[in-house]
Amino acid sequence: MRVVIAGGGFAGLQLAKRLKNQDGIEVLLIDHNNYHQFQPLFYQVATGGLDASNISFPLRKVFQGTRNIAIRLTEIKEIKTAENTIVTDIEDFTYDVLVIATGADTNFFNNANLQEKALPMKSTSEALRIRHHLIQNLEEALELKDKAAIERKLNVVIAGGGPTGVELSGAIAEMRNNILPKDYPEIDFSLMNIFLVEGSPRTLASMSAKSSEQSRRYLEKLGVKVMTEMHVKDYDGDDVLLQNGQTIPSKTVIWAAGIKGNVPKGIAPELVVRGNRIRVNRLNQVKGFANIYAIGDVAYMETPKYPTGHPQVANVAINQAKNLAVNLIRQVTGNKHYQHEFEYHDKGSLATVGKNLAVADIATPKIHLGGALAWFVWMVLHLLLILGVKNRLQIFINWVYKYFTSDQSLRLLFKEFYKHPENKA
Repeated sequence: MRVVIAGGGFAGLQLAKRLKNQDGIEVLLIDHNNYHQFQPLFYQVATGGLDASNISFPLRKVFQGTRNIAIRLTEIKEIKTAENTIVTDIEDFTYDVLVIATGADTNFFNNANLQEKALPMKSTSEALRIRHHLIQNLEEALELKDKAAIERKLNVVIAGGGPTGVELSGAIAEMRNNILPKDYPEIDFSLMNIFLVEGSPRTLASMSAKSSEQSRRYLEKLGVKVMTEMHVKDYDGDDVLLQNGQTIPSKTVIWAAGIKGNVPKGIAPELVVRGNRIRVNRLNQVKGFANIYAIGDVAYMETPKYPTGHPQVANVAINQAKNLAVNLIRQVTGNKHYQHEFEYHDKGSLATVGKNLAVADIATPKIHLGGALAWFVWMVLHLLLILGVKNRLQIFINWVYKYFTSDQSLRLLFKEFYKHPENKA
């Protein structure tokens, strides 16, 4: 069985690992990067807490010594379902089984100005872009004399009060409170405001009411201005327009308000549902195809427990990949009639706001944790999920250093990166 996996994120990587050295299965893993990215820690790269290499792991290193896995770096141009072929920018690849694990990208909801001028954070390079943008603004603020111009340069607006927005807001607030005044003593950081704008009535809306209330309290303790039941309507690069007509002067808008699935060309529009996700059955098969599957953020599966689809989180992607791997192995070992339907068992949710400030909802038994204990649980679980002993050790050392010093040493501005037309905001 020739299995082509499109995407090396949580879902695609987990599936490839489960099929590693499996007799009767040949795997081709396609991605436009040669590394796996640990998305939950993008915000720490963006705020200088971790280096990009700490949360990225080479795909080829994962599969060293395997006999049935090939990797190609390329972009998918089209899927020709009638011919069982994927068209890419290097060559066409045929498949017996295709697994679409292309993940999700930022959803700007068709707002051209936000798409052009706001900063997304769905990749390591975008996290680095945010870091360089923040540092460059600080350097430029040193040359300004007008108070209003300095405030506009320092203000940060984060759209979206989910885990990404909450964690990023807290990290930037800690930078402003503990680190930046030491780096830039000439700047009056009372002029720097951090706004978290969320459309729903509460932050962390997918978590418990207690976690939402606690996260907001933690953010406000750090000095973040939390604005719920509010939307960012437009942005011209200088001023943020909110839905109530209020404007916020800011040179920095970070967009964490929505995601949409990366659906390759060739998938029929009628198979794509809300959120740009591909409708699949309980086996993760794309409707109308016995040999095409979608897993992870790009997949939309309705079940009795999740009638509107599963949350787009890493744990769902990993478990869908594990289930699909079992089913594919059964197909080549003669047990193809014993296909196991996917069922997601939610173990809970976590989010961190800052040092000793986090929230956790554990599903079974139903427990809520807050403060230092939740922060410790969050830290341990993320370390366990990181690929590679070296990466785990480096991250742990960075976290311990930051815990005791309230500082980090990764505020580096690489001029060539920042000046590149594709990277400068």
